[in-house]
Amino acid sequence: MKKHLAKSAAGGKKSTTKPAAHKAHLHNGQPASPSLSSFTRSENYKMGKALREKCPHESHAIWKPTAGRHNPVQLVLDANKGRMPDLLPMRHGRMAASPFTFYRGAALNMAADLSTTPSSGIIIQCCGDAHLMNFGGFATPERRIIMSINDLDETNPAPWEWDLKRLATSFVIASRNNDLGETTAKEMAEACVKSYREHMLEFSQMKPMELWYYAFDAEKLIKSIDDPKIRKIGEKRLRKEQAKAKTLPEEMFPKLTSSGTYGVRIQDELPSIFHVTGADPAQMEENLQEGFRNYKATLAPAYQVLLNHYQLRDIAFKVVGIGSVGTFCGVLLLMDADGNPFFLQVKEARESVLEKYAGKSVFENHGQRIVNGYRLMQPYSDIFLGWTHGQLGNRDFFVRQLRDMKIKFYVEIFDKKMMELYADWCGKCLALSHARSGESSKLAGYMGKGDSFDKAIASFGVAYANQNEKDYIQFRKAVKSGKVEAVFEEA
Repeated sequence: MKKHLAKSAAGGKKSTTKPAAHKAHLHNGQPASPSLSSFTRSENYKMGKALREKCPHESHAIWKPTAGRHNPVQLVLDANKGRMPDLLPMRHGRMAASPFTFYRGAALNMAADLSTTPSSGIIIQCCGDAHLMNFGGFATPERRIIMSINDLDETNPAPWEWDLKRLATSFVIASRNNDLGETTAKEMAEACVKSYREHMLEFSQMKPMELWYYAFDAEKLIKSIDDPKIRKIGEKRLRKEQAKAKTLPEEMFPKLTSSGTYGVRIQDELPSIFHVTGADPAQMEENLQEGFRNYKATLAPAYQVLLNHYQLRDIAFKVVGIGSVGTFCGVLLLMDADGNPFFLQVKEARESVLEKYAGKSVFENHGQRIVNGYRLMQPYSDIFLGWTHGQLGNRDFFVRQLRDMKIKFYVEIFDKKMMELYADWCGKCLALSHARSGESSKLAGYMGKGDSFDKAIASFGVAYANQNEKDYIQFRKAVKSGKVEAVFEEA
């Protein structure tokens, strides 16, 4: 593993170009359309409503594999291209754990399938991997915790239905995973879509600037919970995260670092955190510092000044999640002159799973594609969010803070009440992220005020969850036969 990493780190060509500047006149990563300002809300609503004739709500309910559909196992292997070979067995093992984990790692598979389904023709900035585990709480620059979509590695313009179908399906699969029953599984998907539809209508009535600054405050969301027991748990968790945030870098510092001959360094914790070995240290340092300088150049000048208080001390690789396993993900340790620590996360930015089916990104650097997606889809973005073209095998990266007041939801233990509450929250969060693209009135007009659209997407979710289980069984057979190498970690 380390030998391969060392070769990649030292062998990349030295970059001589500065990070690409934002292209002018972009809307959702595409040339701006005059429709955003040329039509009133009422006119856009009517245009959306008219699209129901071309693409009826009921058409979304159907999932039927096309003739010559891709082999699901082969598509998982195709998604491995460019990843670190030594980490692929870990990725396969995590995907093989359950239909739920397989779904989380198979975003490319679903993108291919979604491209064959009906679409109203409305293109917006999409997440590309909008399953329920990719939502959570995080801090705004003012240190207020909000809830939103929080993983946008696959973001790109695409048909809006794709995100909603992936999210609804994830609630069916998660409900099955928690043994909540088939009736509940479908109800959770429908509740999610209903929340999305109703909030999209609400957002369509807001002024552009009002909508842009709108966010779901975690404290207000928790206070709105009807069940006193669940509300109490939420309040306790929120207070804990708020208290921890005040000293977060200092708390992480002793857990992630150690002191030795070369000073303070990030501590290896195999197989999850490790350093590159075998490469020329001088070349490694030069490549790292140049990539870091290129990253800083993408930040606003004021944030560059803030970051100049710190010096880069160390980088280590970190294995994260399921879909990201095998890609380059690192932890950067920075320290000021007084020894105060600060951590950044650097993640490889690969081609979005949406690009093959919805069109290539207009950004030269995939890190910039992701940063653009964060800024469009999140009400507030990390002030240290930026991108670079790294020296690790000629790859693109994006950078952000590591664990800045982030709240993760433990979906795997949710009962029906918690799952229903979470379905409502995720639905409204996705609606807000999509509404920021400027097509809220058209989307609201297409979905309407009845529940026919909700029921259609929920039916699709059940059908595609069944497909996911079939694909998972085929993947498990490939693992068992040895066609796909997998390593299963201890729980």
